[in-house]
Amino acid sequence: MLKTYFKNLTKRRSEKSKSFLDIPFLRGESDDRVGAESYKNNAIVHRCVSLIASSASHVPWQIYKNNNGERKLQKNHPSVRLLKNPNPEKSGADFFTQSISTLLLYGSSYMLLGFDKKGKPARMYNLHPNNVEFVHSKNHLVGYRHRAGGQEQIFHIDPATRMSHILHLKNYNPTNPEAGSSSLSAAGKSINLHSKIMDWNKSLLRNAIRPSGALVFQDGNGYLTDEQFSRLQQQFYDNFSGSSNSGKPLILEGGLKWQETSNAEKFEKFIDLKDSSAREIAIAFNVPPQLLGITGDNTYSNMQEARFALWEENLMPLLDKYADALGSWFSCWFGEELIVDFDRDSISILGERRENLWAKIASADFMTINEKREFVGLDPIQGGERLNSHVNNDNEQ
Repeated sequence: MLKTYFKNLTKRRSEKSKSFLDIPFLRGESDDRVGAESYKNNAIVHRCVSLIASSASHVPWQIYKNNNGERKLQKNHPSVRLLKNPNPEKSGADFFTQSISTLLLYGSSYMLLGFDKKGKPARMYNLHPNNVEFVHSKNHLVGYRHRAGGQEQIFHIDPATRMSHILHLKNYNPTNPEAGSSSLSAAGKSINLHSKIMDWNKSLLRNAIRPSGALVFQDGNGYLTDEQFSRLQQQFYDNFSGSSNSGKPLILEGGLKWQETSNAEKFEKFIDLKDSSAREIAIAFNVPPQLLGITGDNTYSNMQEARFALWEENLMPLLDKYADALGSWFSCWFGEELIVDFDRDSISILGERRENLWAKIASADFMTINEKREFVGLDPIQGGERLNSHVNNDNEQ
């Protein structure tokens, strides 16, 4: 740090003053667009995507058949095995982690359905959005063109059912109804700002271009001779630079004083700016900032409330989106009306909230037994119209 400082000072000794107090201006590209590489080089983006994808992908799927308006759970249906083991290379959790991550980063996620020799759905694969193109005819979307490994194949969309061997899941895009809009693009400016701040911090630590202070003449008009300058420079190198010399007292000659150049207030604002940009990224991905470890976020009373908000406002709507799309897709290609849902009882945070609700209902002295049973989905019982929590033993006999 001191070598760089003295080297620059030697070149411009005739300059009377030079300000080191201002925070460097963050120069960068004027384009605020960001790409999927932000997942690899921005910690906040990586954490948001990983948290959403890994949490949602581990929820078990359930398949129901619709028989005269009644849902019947199917445990051995081929679609159940397909969701658990989409293909020989990926498990169900890995498959949907990739699909959800792609949806968040690109705004679109493509699944390809493979068939066995009998023409039944047997495999599912994720397709990279960069390898899929839309095929149009007379301004209508009629299929998807997939290019990979030097080969291409067109998967047509049935004009009647609007179904294809490719399932396209996408986020709402107000400017292009066919292509999805990613959370990444919405957070583009904040991601660029956060990345530039981190790059600046890295550059500061690596180059050490900002000294912690400067030697100045007390009257402001003095100059050192070349001999005095070289001697003072060598003294600093030998006695005060490096971690082993940290904390040593500084002995100055007459007329010299040490002036601090640090500006704690501006650096605190700089750190606040980094946290603010991280918070905006989290908001774009609909993740409570508290779950990302961002300092100063006390929006929720505790981490449990933050986790519940993540599931209620983000993950459950996302899983519903997948369930609806998969249900229509499977119904078409399996040739029977199927309903895809997810096991809500397996979500621990929802189970805790449900148990607390049931406990409050059980202790409510203004509700009858049957009202309480109806609330939790149970049939009424004889003698259950009473307000107390006990049913007459005569009714049980």
